Amino acid sequence: MDKRIAFTTLGCKVNQYETEAIRALFEDCGYTTVEFSSEADVYLINTCTVTAEADRKSRQLISRAHKQNENAKIIVVGCYAQHAAEEIMKMPGVCLAVGTKERLDLPRLLEDAGEALNTVTPYTRHEDFELLNAVKEGRTRATLKIQDGCDRFCTYCIIPFVRGGIRSRTLEDVKAQLQSLADEGFKEVVLTGIHLMSYGRDLKDNINLLDAIKTADDIDTIQRIRLGSLEPKMLDENFVKALASNEKMCRQFHLSLQSGSDTVLKRMGRRYDSQEYFDCVKLLREAMPDCAITTDIIIGFPGETEEEFNETLEFANRVKLSKIHVFPYSRRDGTKAAQMDGQLSRKVKAERAKKLIDLSSELEKEYASQYLNKTVSVLFERFSNGVLTGHTSTYVQVAVNAQNASGEGEIRDVLIDGVFSSPLHGVIIEK
Repeated sequence: MDKRIAFTTLGCKVNQYETEAIRALFEDCGYTTVEFSSEADVYLINTCTVTAEADRKSRQLISRAHKQNENAKIIVVGCYAQHAAEEIMKMPGVCLAVGTKERLDLPRLLEDAGEALNTVTPYTRHEDFELLNAVKEGRTRATLKIQDGCDRFCTYCIIPFVRGGIRSRTLEDVKAQLQSLADEGFKEVVLTGIHLMSYGRDLKDNINLLDAIKTADDIDTIQRIRLGSLEPKMLDENFVKALASNEKMCRQFHLSLQSGSDTVLKRMGRRYDSQEYFDCVKLLREAMPDCAITTDIIIGFPGETEEEFNETLEFANRVKLSKIHVFPYSRRDGTKAAQMDGQLSRKVKAERAKKLIDLSSELEKEYASQYLNKTVSVLFERFSNGVLTGHTSTYVQVAVNAQNASGEGEIRDVLIDGVFSSPLHGVIIEK
């Protein structure tokens, strides 16, 4: 009888990446993946601890897995496991806690776990980069984690404590992974990390993120390189010019903001102010006028006044962001912000979140409207019910009517004739 394993993930895209890489490890060892809602022999929960709500959801998922099959083995991995392993090990059904390292050994650790095994250890100063393989999305796009860890220590964030210091995948391994993906026919690769702009700081010869990007230069099959979240303080004119001169570089940049109020940014421990952020956006748009700028914003940070929140609203509107991911502030024990005065109520945070989400929707529509009657290149990823869907370089979703799936996996020119819904609608321009 096959061993059945079910996976679920909380948190960021890096977590999602890591779950898929872990899934491949187990499948290589003979496990069959089933839905998390079904009965399985093993449940693996990849947790997040960036908010108290994420912790609660992690515990809820552990309890749910145990109820579905009381005899199942439950593996808890990720940031919450790194932060609260002893608490997790007390929960019914949990047989193995693995934090944010040693995941390459998960199948073997499960076999060794017996009744219960806690492998979580604190990070030391010198840790190796964990060589999880690239994760594939269908047949067109793959994600490759090239960096882990963070040393920024923003006042609200627990990630440096649960992810450790800066660690980077070597250029040689980045190149090998990209070549392997190209051999399988992948056309787009997303380079991601916890603090991507810190890539290479732990390596020799002054290597940086641009060097990692350049490893794809002579791999013809890979036609697009997309970047994960970037730190505005670390963008400079030379870096932006290098991005603009690279024809493979996708024109969509997730530039972390967190607040449009300088006083809030200072309390957060961010290393830039709103003007520096604006200057970074200006640099990107001058070099790549069609680029999309997306961001994260935390609302309801301790002490955030109505005036400070309005500064964020006004700034986001002035910058003309193409999409905003909104996060109500969540108090995290062990961070400086948890001890700050002026903790806001859930009601206030919910009201402010709604206003910012509404603004984001307006900005998304405004950004999309510029594509009407323009020709864009679309990487088609999926065919269903007579429709091909894919994404532009700026990560705008586009759909076209199609008779078959012959365009799936191809990059085609599309004339956009409808921008009033998502995805945008277009017509393939036949050569």
